Amino acid sequence: MNAWTSAALVLLAVAAPLCLLGAVRGSEMRRLTAVSLLSPVVGAVFLLLPQGYQRSSYQDLALVLAVLAPAGTLVFTRFLAGQPRATGGDEEDRG
Repeated sequence: MNAWTSAALVLLAVAAPLCLLGAVRGSEMRRLTAVSLLSPVVGAVFLLLPQGYQRSSYQDLALVLAVLAPAGTLVFTRFLAGQPRATGGDEEDRG
């Protein structure tokens, strides 16, 4: 294990679970933000692992994710825009 794969492991062990926790709790907008934040984390992992394994051709997956992730976020935002907003806020959003 070298420094590149160690950095990818740290991102997967620390940042990814925090994003996933945010994706299952909170309001719809907070969950969308957490899922949107997960895309750059996974993209960084997809850039670190090819460096660690010295396989530059695997970086194409990170480039595809970088192109498709914002489009997916826009689609989910479009679905959320059609829903009425709750008045008074959720208890989970406070604190």
